[in-house]
Amino acid sequence: VDEEKILTTNVWSSELSKLTSNAFLAQRISSINSIATLCEATGADIQEVSTAIGTDTRIGKKFLEAGPGFGGSCFQKDILNLVYLCSHYGLDHIADYWQKVIELNKWHQHRIAEKVVENLFGTVTGKRIAIFGFAFKADTNDTRESPAIRVCNDLLEEGAKLAFYDPKVSDEQISKDLNLLNKFPDENSRKNNIIFCKSCSQAAIGADAIIILTEWSEFKSLDWAQLSSVMRKPSWLFDARRCSDTESSKAAGMKIWKIGAK
Repeated sequence: VDEEKILTTNVWSSELSKLTSNAFLAQRISSINSIATLCEATGADIQEVSTAIGTDTRIGKKFLEAGPGFGGSCFQKDILNLVYLCSHYGLDHIADYWQKVIELNKWHQHRIAEKVVENLFGTVTGKRIAIFGFAFKADTNDTRESPAIRVCNDLLEEGAKLAFYDPKVSDEQISKDLNLLNKFPDENSRKNNIIFCKSCSQAAIGADAIIILTEWSEFKSLDWAQLSSVMRKPSWLFDARRCSDTESSKAAGMKIWKIGAK
């Protein structure tokens, strides 16, 4: 490795550099998602806002995509490590500051489930919801701290029936992450409430709504007319990743909620 690319620090500087780097990135995600919520209330579009502020070279355009919140193995763990260190050294105000980033991320994920319930006439009890994507990001089968876990748990608590499709995440992993054996100890009850599917089309059959929770490339070019034709009416699309073709889904007669847009 070229010596010019090597930074030498003391042990604490090295540790805090790693923690703070991930904390800053997670903070950007929570920040842009908070503005996405404001966009929905005011009529602004989060993509336009993100593009505009991303042109500011002091800010840059990376990690400014609105979505269902951060997941993965590092961001939450490293922020909580910072919170612990700050609390250990009596820096309670700073600990509270970073703890709020975690809390905002959780609140945002709960908000997505609440939006689904709100738009489906205030209840999802007995309704089939198709979940498109369970991994915390595309092109991986990693579900650690995936936003889908919290969103799906909320919907299950509200009595929804969930039909899952993710091209890489196994049925067993989804069952483990959602603790389905404990939620539905009776096998018949589990089969009535949880459906694992091999395609988007299969998941959409009889569904009242589709929720996109992972930005898989195949979700960008779905045949919305075909999907809408097998769903119950009114059919809803909740795009928490802003990756669907809005015009195509609208033309198919679907009602749409897209994060960061009114």
